[in-house]
This record gives sequence, structure tokens and C-alpha cells, in this order.
Amino acid sequence: MSQIHDLATWEPLLRLVRGANAEQLAAPGSCFTGQITLGSWTLPAPQPRPEPGRALQVADMQDQFTAVERVQDALRADGASSVSYMVETAPDGTTRLHVVDLGPAVEHGVVSPFVGALLLIEGAVPEPWRRLPEDVPGATPAPSADPALLERTLRERLPDAIGATEEEIAEAEARLGVALPDELKALYRVTRARRQDWGGDYAAAERVADAVGCELFSLDSLYIADAASRPCPWQFAAGDAVVTAPDAAVQGLVGSPGWIAFGDNGGGDRLALDLTPGPGGHKGQVIVIDHERTIGAGLRANSLTDMVINRPSGWHRDRDADSPPLVARVNSHYLDSVQAAAHPELEVLGIGWRNGEPVSLAPVVGLPRLRTLTAIPGTLADPLEIAGLTGLEYLSLGPEDWRVLLDAGAVPRSLSAAHIEVQGEQHPLPILDLANELLALWDRPLIGRTVLDTGR
Repeated sequence: MSQIHDLATWEPLLRLVRGANAEQLAAPGSCFTGQITLGSWTLPAPQPRPEPGRALQVADMQDQFTAVERVQDALRADGASSVSYMVETAPDGTTRLHVVDLGPAVEHGVVSPFVGALLLIEGAVPEPWRRLPEDVPGATPAPSADPALLERTLRERLPDAIGATEEEIAEAEARLGVALPDELKALYRVTRARRQDWGGDYAAAERVADAVGCELFSLDSLYIADAASRPCPWQFAAGDAVVTAPDAAVQGLVGSPGWIAFGDNGGGDRLALDLTPGPGGHKGQVIVIDHERTIGAGLRANSLTDMVINRPSGWHRDRDADSPPLVARVNSHYLDSVQAAAHPELEVLGIGWRNGEPVSLAPVVGLPRLRTLTAIPGTLADPLEIAGLTGLEYLSLGPEDWRVLLDAGAVPRSLSAAHIEVQGEQHPLPILDLANELLALWDRPLIGRTVLDTGR
């Protein structure tokens, strides 16, 4: 038997959960949920409080560490990366442990430790992650781009650096599948930025960063910052939209085969040379890919030469894509009606808490680009109106609305992913069963659940 389904694996964790929630677990039907991965965990037990004036010590958390490590060891033995679980009190007063295997067709939940997005089509990604750059005829390098000047400047700043050979540059181009711009070649001819060249001398790395204006990747670490390099759960990615204004310097993409990432700004944001600029940009401009956003990039400098020599401060982005008409939120803080959101360009519609009666979807039926609909429980007057939204690829509804669609055989077959929106306290097992109903419609792997009776 798999170690993850062995009660002995879970006994230390069960003791913690029982000890922290004894009063609640005394009532039949009570339950607590959590999730354990190889690098993190959620545990329904309070964090120990140290004595006043003393910081929390590792020893204070040792019981939790021990309990979690036993489960993590079982995950490693099974070749798994995560497991969800539920501890509940059965009607006869005994404690049951449910070990939940989400399987390959379910993303991990963000709020719930169980169900995130249901992946109905294997390998499918949201529309923005499929979007390729638009061709911008006549895009040229900025007047400031000067590979010779760039190389001379860097050699003056880094006289002892070890540069890449032409063979090494050619190998990098072959690996990436793209010819490196002349400015980038000039940079790496001065320094290939390999750690082994510095021999553990951190000051050398700092000198390179100071000379270039960023934490420079080695020539071997250059990568194409395409959409696949910027993954995002469906639950969030489905709400994004690609927007590129007519005068935008940078196309509002998730990623591009023409974005060559070459450095980091020290805060987790990537710097890249942009070979697919927007209508108002320059080929080879330096862009910043913000690690706190899932789409778009900002302009740092018109050229690599400009960045290295003139040291522009900061960077700026074009207008946000999270706004009408492509993305619309109907709730008490934004738009007050679905009618106000209806627009031929509408791609994403979110319906949240608002004053008034539940809304009709009639104003958006037939819109050609509407692909995402999210509606929290109780906000739709008639869930069956969703049948008129024939282009949906992502749908997030409350359990009751999904039940209406399932019973009517009206779940849109155009969907690539779906989500069950859970508000407030709800028992997880009906949600898991509902998720499996949806997965079964697409013949996808179901969520597995093993029930272990503790006998107590």
C-alpha cells in the first residue's frame, strides 16, 4: 500500500489537529482541511506563541515539522508533490481522515485546499497565453543603439572580464533558436558573466552588475521569455486580456518569442531585449517583465546602449489591460449592470457582490469575443442563459448554478477549464463530487479520495 494512504503516516498530524480542535471535532459533521506539498503546508492548528519577549524558535514548531515531514517523506516515496486532506467527525463520533488526490486534471485551490480550476482539455491554456505578437512593419532599432560604443564602454568599466567567444555566442543562438541582436553580442563579448569565471568573488559579480545596470545572466542562462515561461493558474489567467494601444512601445503580451531575457533588476523582475516591439517602440528596446503581474511588460530603455550609458531610472508601463471594454467587473465597486459591460470587444465578464436583484446575461448573449465568465453564488437570475454564451472557454460558478447546468445537460461544451466558486463554510465532499461530475463530462481523470478510519 502507498505510504500516503497508510494511517501511520498521518498519526502525528492527526494528534495535532485533534488537540487544537477538540471542542469543534466533538460535534459530528465537523471537519478541517489542509494541504501538504514538498515545500509548504497548511495545517488547521494554531501557531505556537513564544514567551513574551522571545522570538519564535524552531523548537516551538517541532511538533508541526515532525508531523508534516512524515507526510512529505511519504510523498517523495510515492513520487508525488502534494496531497490534500480532510479530518472530520463521523456520525458515530469517530474521526475519519480523507486523503485527497487531485490528479492531473485539477489545479490546486487558492482559497480552498482542494479544488482550483478543473482542466477539461489537456494542455489547454487561456487565450492570452496563446496570443503571439503582432507584426509591426518598419520597426527598427532606436537611434541610440550603438553596439561599438556599448562594447567600448563596457571594456572600460570591466577591463579584466572574460568575454564569450564567437563559438559560444553561436552555441547560445542555436540553443535559443534566434539570432542575438548586435548589442547583446557586444555585451557578452566583454563578459560572459559565468560564476566560475569569478571564482567565488562576489565583488566581481557586483562590478558586472554596476557596469551593465542589472544582475546579468550568464550567456548560458539567456532564455526566451515566451508565454510558457510565465505560467499562471487558470483561475487568474482567464481574467487577463491582451491590450496593445496604437502608440504602445511594448505589446501587452504574456510573453513573446522575441523577448530575450538577459538579466534581473534585483527585485525579481526580468529584463529582456524586445525584438517584437509595439507600434511606438524600437526593435531591441529593453523591457521589464514585472514578476508581480501575469501579463504585459514595461519599457526600461530604448536600447541596451541607452540603458548602459545613460542609466535611465525606473521604467513605465502602458495602460492596464484589466479595464473595460475588454475586461468588465459588475459589482458594487465598478459597473452597476451587465448592460453597462456589454461591448463587442468584451472578453472577460466578472459578476460579484452588488445591490439589487440577480442579473440577466441577456445583454451579453451573442458577443463574439466573450470567453470568460465568473459569477459568485446568487448573482445570476437564470444560469441557463449561459447556453447563449457560445464562445466560453472558462466558467466559474457557485455549486448551485453548476447543479442547474448539470441537471439540464447545459454545461457549455466549449469550455477548456472550469471552477467551482465556494463562498463561506461548505463541506468539501459535495464540492469534490460536483467537480468529478464536471470532469467526467470530458472523460478527464477524476479526483481520488481514500477514507481512513482512525477508530477513535
